[in-house]
Amino acid sequence: MSVPAATIPAYSISLDAPEHAAAVEALYDDVFGPGRFAKTAERLREGNSKIVDASLVAVDSEGLTGVVRVWPVTVGETGRAAFLGPIAVAERRRGNGVAFKLMERAIGVCREQGYAAVILVGDLDYYDRFGFKSAEGRFQLPGPVNQKRVLIRDLSERAGKLAGMLGVPR
Repeated sequence: MSVPAATIPAYSISLDAPEHAAAVEALYDDVFGPGRFAKTAERLREGNSKIVDASLVAVDSEGLTGVVRVWPVTVGETGRAAFLGPIAVAERRRGNGVAFKLMERAIGVCREQGYAAVILVGDLDYYDRFGFKSAEGRFQLPGPVNQKRVLIRDLSERAGKLAGMLGVPR
């Protein structure tokens, strides 16, 4: 059952800052559980620094209600892309457009900063609404991954040339 719009408290989107760290980790634990650290995508976050302007939180009167983090990655020998994830929305806000607003703003920042594409590991049935499509086996990750779940959203004409191993910039 959806809640009438008039009863949904307003929320704001801002940069994911150090003061959000505990609430972000609690939301990630609630949504994904502790097993999230074992996933291959986590290897692209370890030792990496998030793209500050594209990593965002949504906050309402009850506190943190959503988060998206985005990371720079190398692609093959010379490519550069943004790696999105994880994104999480508190149960009280699901279905109210929070994920859409976080994703669109984060992707817009990546486009403005010159990234050729945004890559993620997720379900195409969910992410196609954000313009993602199958990466068709173009990318390898630093560990096992279901290639059907590797998705891309092109941000420039350069995206079509991206292929190879994803890595953490050094």
